Amino acid sequence: MIKKIDKNQERQRRHERVRKTVNGTTARPRLCIYRSVSNIYVQIIDDTKGVTLVSASSLEKDLKAKVAGKSKIEQAEIVGQEIAKRAIAKGIKTVVCDRGGYLYTGRVKKLTDSARAAGLEF
Repeated sequence: MIKKIDKNQERQRRHERVRKTVNGTTARPRLCIYRSVSNIYVQIIDDTKGVTLVSASSLEKDLKAKVAGKSKIEQAEIVGQEIAKRAIAKGIKTVVCDRGGYLYTGRVKKLTDSARAAGLEF
């Protein structure tokens, strides 16, 4: 019998493997990415204190008007620019990227590239 692969379970396994080594510190917090079927969410987290420093998503009121009618990749680019702008405003310049177990293509790559272009260092 052929078993169907649960892609989300495979992603969670990859994420657990990555999280063993990737930790956010006060000097270099963790940029955590989560993407659902229709939206994308980003947080910058200080793991030593266990707090979220900055967050952005395609569902926020101020971003909802900007992402309306755009493709998901274009939405990810806008969210990446916004997270970088908010992080720099809070004094965060360097982060470590936690892609959440997702492959580094498509929306995840576009988000990180636009955050880099907006001034964040990975």
